[in-house]
Order: sequence, then structure tokens, then C-alpha cells
Amino acid sequence: MTTACFIGIDVSKETLEVAIHGQEAIRSFANMPDGHQALVNYLKPMNPTLIVLEASGGFEIEPALALMTSDLPVAVVNPSRVRSFARAYGRMAKTDPIDGHIIAHFGQAVRPRLRSLQSEQAAHLTNLVRRRRQIVSMLTAEKNRLSTTSIRLKAGVKKHIQWLQEEEEELATEIAELIQTLPEWREKAQILQSVPGIGPVNAATLLAELPELGTISRQKIAALAGVAPYNRDSGKKRGRRKTGGGRRAVRSAFYMACLSATQHNPVIKRFYERLIAKGKETKVALTACMRKLLSILNAMLRNKEPWRVVNLHAENP
Repeated sequence: MTTACFIGIDVSKETLEVAIHGQEAIRSFANMPDGHQALVNYLKPMNPTLIVLEASGGFEIEPALALMTSDLPVAVVNPSRVRSFARAYGRMAKTDPIDGHIIAHFGQAVRPRLRSLQSEQAAHLTNLVRRRRQIVSMLTAEKNRLSTTSIRLKAGVKKHIQWLQEEEEELATEIAELIQTLPEWREKAQILQSVPGIGPVNAATLLAELPELGTISRQKIAALAGVAPYNRDSGKKRGRRKTGGGRRAVRSAFYMACLSATQHNPVIKRFYERLIAKGKETKVALTACMRKLLSILNAMLRNKEPWRVVNLHAENP
């Protein structure tokens, strides 16, 4: 009988600290292409049951891709899940770092969902979408600084703003062109953009950051997007349900799409107005609308059907 082997990898900008569940030794590899290949060569003979990496600001993307390309089972998890797990086992004080052993133990106990292999084009789309988001953030910051910048420096700030605007336009064009290269992406983008409130930027973000859309249940897709409500009950106490976790980039982009949908999408607008009329707070109503709209998009992509108001009369999100 083959013994299960669980690997935990603590990811940083420069190194990958690798631990095997049940063993004390730690192996370190450089977080660069040569190190990724050395990591694959080290792990491949072990035939691991699961390799778990923490999401680490994007530093985990390349090593995870290298492992998946070599047909190794990989899961990338939210760091908060591992920290909560470590505290539950009494293995981490508030200031203690997460290490490979804790991540490996988390993998053995929790068995997180495997990450599917991203193709080179999918990885490129993700990088383009994230880079455009960074540019937009810098553009907003520079525009805000312009009003308080001294006259002598305004010309430089304006020049930078112009460069950022041109860069954002080039990235948007490249994203649109890349989506058109694959029939599957092109079809999904057309379906998503047929929905009032969903534009090219939202569609690209969903394709890049939420590729599971249309392939799993509405409950699971809501959890991935961070709009699923979680109970906070204890005994007879019934706490207020709150959302949490999920993919922040998806949630942020989808929030803006939902704001537009409450004004221009007849189904979401009617649903939002009914919730407000019942006394729901604005934020609560918007979150419910996000969940409902995401559920609709999930069904549309699953059935490969564009937006049709006549088929969207169900009131439950």
C-alpha cells in the first residue's frame, strides 16, 4: 500500500521552503526558473498525494505553474485558512510565521481543492489583467495628487498621468485581442457582456481570475468570489451573517459591476429595490445582488446562453 505524501511549500519572493508532512527536514529552493526545475526534480520521484502552496502576492504563480506542468497535484490556498488551522492546533502564536510544516499538515488534514493547470495563454491573460489593475490604481493615485502638487511639479505629474493612460489603453487592447484568439474565451466574453452591467473589463477579470465560472455550483462560485454568507451562531445566539475570504480582485471588480447593474439591469434593479424596501442596508442589499448576478452568470456560462430577461424571473439569488 502506497503511503500518502503531503508537501507544504512556504513561498517568499526569493525562496521556496519545502516540508514533507511527518518529517523534520526542510529543503530550500530559489524562487526562479532554475529553482523551480530543481523543485520538480526533487518532488517528482516522491509521487506526492498533494502539494500545498500559500497564495503569496503572486510569488506562488510561477512555481505552482511549473509543478502543474509536470503533472504534480497542486493546491494554492488562502493564507488566512492556514493561519486559522495553525491556531486551532496550537502551533502558532499571533506573531509566529507560517512554515512549510504547518502548510503540509494543513494539506493532509483539510485536503484543499486542486488547482487546474493554466495554459500559457491563460497565465498571460491573468498577468495582463493584474497589470492593468495596477496601472489603474497608480493612475487614480496620480490624479488625486495633482490637485495638491506644487505648480513646478504639476507638469511632471501630468506627463506621468498621460503615460499611464496610454499604458492602460494598450493593455486593454492587448487583453481584448488575446480573448479573441481562443473560441472558448470569445464565446464566454460575448455571453458575459450580453448582461447589462458587465463590460469588457469585468468580463476579462472573470475569465482571468474566476475560470471556474460556469463549471461549479452557485454556492461554490459564490464562496470563491467571496460573496457567500457565513453563519456566526453560538448556542441560542444568532449572529449576523457575514461574507469573507474569496478572491479579492474578483470581488472588487464585481462590486463595481453590480453597482452599474442596480441602475441598468432590470432584474438586478428590481431585486435591489425590493430588498431596500424591506429595510435592508445598502451594503447588505448590494452583496445579495452580487450573489444573485454571479449565480445568473454561472448558469448562463454553464448553459451557453446569452442574457434573456424573459428567462430570468426567478427571485431567489
